[in-house]
Amino acid sequence: MENPLLLFPQLNISASKDKSYYKVMKSAIKEEPHQASKSGAKQKRNRLSLLLQKSEFHEGDHLAKPGNLTKAASVSPEEAVKWGESFDKLLSEKAGLDAFTKFLKTEFSEENIEFWIACEDYKKSKTAHELLPKAKTIYETFIQKDAPKEVNLDFQTKEVTSQNIQRPIITTFDAAQNTVYRLMEQDSYPRFLRSDPYLNLVKGRNPSHPTLRRRSRSFTVNDFQGVRPDFTVW
Repeated sequence: MENPLLLFPQLNISASKDKSYYKVMKSAIKEEPHQASKSGAKQKRNRLSLLLQKSEFHEGDHLAKPGNLTKAASVSPEEAVKWGESFDKLLSEKAGLDAFTKFLKTEFSEENIEFWIACEDYKKSKTAHELLPKAKTIYETFIQKDAPKEVNLDFQTKEVTSQNIQRPIITTFDAAQNTVYRLMEQDSYPRFLRSDPYLNLVKGRNPSHPTLRRRSRSFTVNDFQGVRPDFTVW
């Protein structure tokens, strides 16, 4: 007598090998690798579609960032043109100051405008009690040797400023601020006026939304239906 095949020991259910459901189970076991293969191929098709779509939409990411001096909606071409009248005119307007600051960051020289802004804030101090902590912070940040954001000052200006820091007054940083101002006016400002982001503002173009050449269509998973690609490259 043929020994029964124990299927579910906990339920005490057994069957002989010649039963039809044994053939069904054997067939199901054979189908598992085929189903796994189909599932893997579908996942790879989905992955390929996502990669194609991501590469298309990321074209604009790296193009938009460098040119964003300011939002075009907040700056009219007429206002941008006025920035070219003088360096003082540029710094006197918040949008112009912001745009110039972002430009200097692209040249890794933003410490100059940050020092100038700090000096402007320093001169707005209303009491002598406010001057000392502000003066110390400015000196340690921008002027002393090996300061984290040391500005380029001639020896004499740096020496005079270092001496005046002992007893700070409203005009303590005037000489240093004027030196940095002239440096930006003669060097960085002309380059700013020739930069593509500034010229785009003058022409009324929106640098935050550059015109992209898009593909005629995007691939989707449906495009690969019925296709048997070679996935050996993955």
